[in-house]
Amino acid sequence: MTHRSWDQFIPAADLEIYEAAGYGARSPWGKRPVVLVVDVNYNFVGDTREPILDSIRKFRNSCGEAGWDAVDAISTLLDSSRRAGAPTFYTTQPPDSSAQRAGGWAKKNSRVADDAAHAAFGVQIVDKIAPAEGDIVIAKDKASAFFATPLVSYLNFHGVDTVLVVGGTTSGCVRATVIDAFSYNYSVVVVEEGCFDRAPISQAVNLFEINAKYADVATLEDVLTYLDGIPTQVAA
Repeated sequence: MTHRSWDQFIPAADLEIYEAAGYGARSPWGKRPVVLVVDVNYNFVGDTREPILDSIRKFRNSCGEAGWDAVDAISTLLDSSRRAGAPTFYTTQPPDSSAQRAGGWAKKNSRVADDAAHAAFGVQIVDKIAPAEGDIVIAKDKASAFFATPLVSYLNFHGVDTVLVVGGTTSGCVRATVIDAFSYNYSVVVVEEGCFDRAPISQAVNLFEINAKYADVATLEDVLTYLDGIPTQVAA
């Protein structure tokens, strides 16, 4: 039996309910994937690998070491997806951290104003997985990569049928992005090791729900095997 990251948090009785309802089926993965890297910037991982509470003192949204673990997995994924010719998209936030731009975020976080201290640096994509020539970076204000952005038009242009999602946080921007991608009827795959959150229980429960209803939560190994099987000219 395959062990999943959420097994220690989801009771057997709850798993039985979801299985009886038919949730968690594996969806088909297409031949024209895209990698979508959600908010893997210094605001969300900090400027160095360190325990989360230390990192949060400087970067309020940092997920600490969990974020840096995901960066390593994303780097491996991008090496494979670029060999396959799959397009790569990134999201981050605009450097403008003014109160006017914060909008609803300011209602739920008492430290929104802290972002001004490192506004330009914080929104930079982490160097290890920095965008390459031809990659597209989309600035977004809200959780989903699709909300009020041109992302769908780019995916349509590339004839994309499958969206491979990584990034953070799993309970926030990743989940919102996955649900919107699902709503647009793309096949959606979440690379488990490439996603991160502040708390293990939040990470696990949200991966469980995503896998049950909206996407396939797959291991990095499974996704690398999938990418290796796609002819380069088809992906490109």
